[in-house]
Amino acid sequence: MTKSTGRIETIAGPVVKCSGLPSVRMYEVVRVGNQKLIGEVIEVGDEEFTTQVYEETSGLAPGEPVISTGDSLSVELGPGLLGAIYDGIQRPLPELQEMSGDFISRGLNVDGLDKEKKWKFIPSVEVGAKVTPGDIIGKVPETGILTTKVMIPVGVQGEVVEIASEDEYAVIETICKVKDNHGDIHDVIMMQRTPVRVGRGFKERAPMNTPLLTGQRVIDTFMPQAKGGTGAIPGGFGTGKTVTLHQFAKWADAQVVVYVGCGERGNEMTEALEEWPSLKDPKSGRPLMERTVLIANTSNMPVAAREASIYVAVTIAEYFRDQGFDVALMADSTSRWAEALREISGRLGQLPSEEGYPAYLGSRLAQFYERGGKVKTLASDERLGSITLCGAVSPPGGDFSEPVTQATLRIVKVFWALDKDLAARRFFPAINTLTSYSLYHNTLEKWHIENLGEDWPELVKEALAILQKDQELREIVQLVGPDALPESERAILEAARMIKEDFLTQSALHEIDTYSPIGKTYRMLRVIMGFTQKMAAAVKMGVQVRRILDLSVLDNIARMKITPWDSYEEQMDAVEKKMEREFQSLLQELSDSGLLSEPVV
Repeated sequence: MTKSTGRIETIAGPVVKCSGLPSVRMYEVVRVGNQKLIGEVIEVGDEEFTTQVYEETSGLAPGEPVISTGDSLSVELGPGLLGAIYDGIQRPLPELQEMSGDFISRGLNVDGLDKEKKWKFIPSVEVGAKVTPGDIIGKVPETGILTTKVMIPVGVQGEVVEIASEDEYAVIETICKVKDNHGDIHDVIMMQRTPVRVGRGFKERAPMNTPLLTGQRVIDTFMPQAKGGTGAIPGGFGTGKTVTLHQFAKWADAQVVVYVGCGERGNEMTEALEEWPSLKDPKSGRPLMERTVLIANTSNMPVAAREASIYVAVTIAEYFRDQGFDVALMADSTSRWAEALREISGRLGQLPSEEGYPAYLGSRLAQFYERGGKVKTLASDERLGSITLCGAVSPPGGDFSEPVTQATLRIVKVFWALDKDLAARRFFPAINTLTSYSLYHNTLEKWHIENLGEDWPELVKEALAILQKDQELREIVQLVGPDALPESERAILEAARMIKEDFLTQSALHEIDTYSPIGKTYRMLRVIMGFTQKMAAAVKMGVQVRRILDLSVLDNIARMKITPWDSYEEQMDAVEKKMEREFQSLLQELSDSGLLSEPVV
């Protein structure tokens, strides 16, 4: 394609008005200025067009050239993604550092995938096989955890006339030839280029009836997320959004994790980049980075690249979804992304809406979250894949009524509300169980009953009812003091304390408590609710709460959270038996002393 050249007219930060390219298209990538900075067309007029530049524009001058590339902003998909660390437009940060040092130079053009590295290709079709878009023609053992599947790209369909033998190939080498119905031969390589602004195709959406287990008890129990679902975690500064999302990304029951640090502080992203390579996958024991793609676009990077980063991330996620994997995508945070929209919109002179955000804020958020879901892929083998989207929201001052939070809540189906008061009391995760919610409870109930126990839904309802009653009682206690409460209500306060301290609090820094398998979570909840029921029954018979609090089994209950993952069944059984013995002994002792209002059954 012959590249056309225009010229710069005006410059306003990342927004550059240009002229001289009458055939330019929306979202076309252009090279701006003498340094050939990367830009994308975001507005087309009669004589001029507007470009948002993904690099620092200081030093640009009117009259410098603008070169059309004819391509849309696209990502390179194929072997080499896993374990990679990119900037907001899929330039590998390690390569950028090698080329320019600790400070990224402008105008650098680095491929998203290494075109020279050889990958072992294992064919899975034979000559003569009929293939359609999305069909798997081979596999590449990319990491110790994941095997990448090589798929037929969109637009290619027909009969395999040549397939490479098992050997090592670069991502741009032909590994398959397909003859279509017209007799034309199409070369298939391991790499695909996909525009980021439009979602990759699929056949149809599938029901979301399997939970995405996170290992975080408060989420898995009270606000469960479905595989393919959408969720948001809003909270003010210091409430633990980033740490919670890090926990989600580390331990979620997903085969691939895509984490995009969109406008976050550099020190938080540095912590992730330094810590994650040393983390072990809980299932395989391999490094967690072997199934992770990190996109780092911090707050000091150009604002336009921040706007593009979540589209790059979700397109990479769709590529793994199309292979049949369950993908978890974490966006931290969509508020910073919305601020980039606001800045660019203001420089374009568009009419602002509430708090200066553009009027299309809600629709842009919806377009992003709608690219999640559980789907049947285009392949002929009825393959299922999912993308679970979770976005952090950073409302100024923790005000959930601000536009980004409200627009997000109208879209997502899981809401984890971080509470400033809980965080101030060092209660982490600081998720308020009474203001948070999940709309997936009913669709996931069957899975929970089949895989955990028939009593799971009732245990969750009882625990939530106790927490709700606890909040009501605490308002009374603040007025009249705890001594004015009857023993039955004191028991409720104690039960709520156990649920909050022995179950909901979870240390991200403890080697065992950082992750709680769903089976262990179920047993912990069953033990605590069993104690609560026995305490309520004993109080009804006339036992004082202070006598119950002297039982030694309470120490065992408090230590359940640090029970090793591989031995919790035996230890929980022992706790339940001890609890039964101690309650029976206490009741018998009080009955023999004539201190019970009702006989021991």
